[in-house]
Amino acid sequence: MDTTPTQPRTADDGRTLLVKVFGKDRPGLTTGLFTILAEFGVDVIDFEQLVTRGRITLCALVTPPAGGDQAVEGALRVTVHRWAEEHKLQAEIISGTGDNRPRAEGRSHVTVLGSPLTAAAVAALASRITEAGGNIDRVFRLAKYPVTAVELAVSGVPTEELRALLAREAAVQRVDIAVVSAGLERRAKRLVVMDVDSTLIQDEVIELFAAHAGCEAEVAEVTAAAMRGELDFAESLHARVALLAGLDASVVDKVRTEVRLTPGARTLIRTLQRLGYQVGIVSGGFTQVTDYLVELLGLDFAAANTLETVDGKFTGRVTGEIVDRAGKARWLTRFAEQARVPLAQTVAIGDGANDLDMLNAAGLGVAFNAKPVVREAADTAVNVPFLDTVLYLLGITREEVEAADDLHGTPHE
Repeated sequence: MDTTPTQPRTADDGRTLLVKVFGKDRPGLTTGLFTILAEFGVDVIDFEQLVTRGRITLCALVTPPAGGDQAVEGALRVTVHRWAEEHKLQAEIISGTGDNRPRAEGRSHVTVLGSPLTAAAVAALASRITEAGGNIDRVFRLAKYPVTAVELAVSGVPTEELRALLAREAAVQRVDIAVVSAGLERRAKRLVVMDVDSTLIQDEVIELFAAHAGCEAEVAEVTAAAMRGELDFAESLHARVALLAGLDASVVDKVRTEVRLTPGARTLIRTLQRLGYQVGIVSGGFTQVTDYLVELLGLDFAAANTLETVDGKFTGRVTGEIVDRAGKARWLTRFAEQARVPLAQTVAIGDGANDLDMLNAAGLGVAFNAKPVVREAADTAVNVPFLDTVLYLLGITREEVEAADDLHGTPHE
């Protein structure tokens, strides 16, 4: 038995009909239109449907009626228009040749996040795509809150070139842009590793400890300089930890209660886990807090520095391998090996200069509310205070997230 798929039938001259109806949406319109088309024996080449604020646009690209009889085609047109009028719709039927124009090489997914997303920003970004010789093939909304997120399928421009071009315009328009290559790899990023301080959580853990030691101002000053890349991280770490010498180690329990998760953190992690992703954290902070986060959130991997304790008090030193800028990249690689995931299928998220090596090593590096030096170097930047917006960069919609929460009885964050 021959099981070779048959190609859609076309008229001898390659003619096609584009049937388009639009108006107020109601149940049964798609069924109604295709029932009519079926009566005339046409084959479907392509069709698309979009509903916006209760208004439907339904397009069907079909072959002409069998035999190419002009009278039959005329009857099809009359029947479609009559049906549309009965349902208070508008209809348009355009005769042409061939299938849809194939997409050009250089295909990318462009995710745009705005709060708000202004018409001026969309116009500017679309203009840059056109000027570069690209074409917007499809547009799809990913989320309407807490930010507006849309995804554009763009062809005709190499991904790296498009990313650089749109990053500059996004900065001007004050929107966030992520540009990634189209293809299976985007769907296959199976490990997400994130920084902790000012990324997974809203706090700088060492500053929480410093507040109990009475040296918060001194520690904060050194931390800020390190995050800006003005100080070597390892040197700054030792300087800050030294200020904690003599602090009673029982303060760890108090600090854990003071840690505040970033809005959207729980949603991001549980959604990734439902999709089969593995999730890890790597921190220039301390295992005294990251161990707690692993238990709280059910994380798969974690690496951080450890505050040395003797006789129940901090010594002002750390033990073991220092997790600094280079160390974070090493831990990302180790986690990927343990998870059996290629680096190309990893996502790294961070905000500080000491995250740069990790962001650059990952398949997708996301600068989250990051310092300028980090935003400029990362693949993409997110500058809204919701960590779950990273899901949109992976093509996951808000509706899908909430549907999964509803299925599991999880309150929306």
